[in-house]
Amino acid sequence: MAQDYAARLDALRAQMGDSHAVAIVPGSNMRYFTGLDFHLGQRPTIALVTRDGFGMIVPKLEAIKVTDRADLNAQSFVWSDGDGYEGAFVAAVDALGLRGGVLGMDGMTMRVTEWLAFQAIDPTLRAARMERTLIGIRARKTPDELDAMRRAIAISERALARLMDEIQPGLTELQISARLTALMAEEGAARTAFETTVQVGANAAYPHGIMGDRPLQRGEFLIIDFGASVDGYPADITRTFCLGAASDEMRHIYNTVLSANIAAKAIARPGVRMGDVDKAARDIIAAAGYGDAFIHRTGHGLGLDIHEPIPQIAAGNTDVLDVNMVFTIEPGIYIPGMGGVRIEDDVVVTERGIDVMTSYPRELVIAR
Repeated sequence: MAQDYAARLDALRAQMGDSHAVAIVPGSNMRYFTGLDFHLGQRPTIALVTRDGFGMIVPKLEAIKVTDRADLNAQSFVWSDGDGYEGAFVAAVDALGLRGGVLGMDGMTMRVTEWLAFQAIDPTLRAARMERTLIGIRARKTPDELDAMRRAIAISERALARLMDEIQPGLTELQISARLTALMAEEGAARTAFETTVQVGANAAYPHGIMGDRPLQRGEFLIIDFGASVDGYPADITRTFCLGAASDEMRHIYNTVLSANIAAKAIARPGVRMGDVDKAARDIIAAAGYGDAFIHRTGHGLGLDIHEPIPQIAAGNTDVLDVNMVFTIEPGIYIPGMGGVRIEDDVVVTERGIDVMTSYPRELVIAR
């Protein structure tokens, strides 16, 4: 996927505020703004974006990744295992004029190791939190990003349709998970966006439960949370099924969650407060008597990270939705001892409302 990294870096420079440079460690921010992909490990690697330049503190064995990217016009500060990284930090601070300045950073990803290395050089160097600025730029998806997510969703939904033709009593959570992962690969996924999570029966009462060898039995819920990844962009889909007949209570719970999902999607559009989208779903569930059983937010941002903090579809959030933001809508009800229901769709904000990118049926499917 071709990206205009110069434009992305310029967008960041326009929002640097008082920072003399923005430090970005390996991860989704570095991939987004530079296209460089490094492992966040024992060898410090940092991109330093200044108002008029770009520097890279990089270990010698990885330096070729930077020199091969002539478009970045990077000033490299290379260090070796034998010499250690301290000298590269000193060189970068002096060459980029950072002494006594302000270093912007993503406080959620910058490690103490890197910050202490900067502080050892200049104790007067100050830190400024930039995570909302970084993710705020990333939150408005480009057509290429949206296309990648749509392809990931299509692969995922084809795989799920094939899986449901194979579901039968006795299959364990781990077996179902492995099979769906394999089917996504057969449908064209280079990798999954996260571990395919399958929860059956009482284990479905835990939103982030641990899978095991528990076999699927008739008359209980089956929650499948899964997604393929295309060009680094994910699908994140959850559907809930029942093997055999569902009780009246199970149907009531399921239909309540479905109504909450529909209500949240109906209100979402540009300018609407994110907390109001959450409230639309939460009010439906509370009115049905299950308010205490809806124990998580209604949705989260979706992009290079499977959980992005903007937009955050959570109670009380007064931030407003904007065009091209992508997020999930995933209300749920969880009943200890019985199980749970979650219905998760991926949506993108348009000029008029939202486009629901997921299309797999949402009505309760009774698997035979």
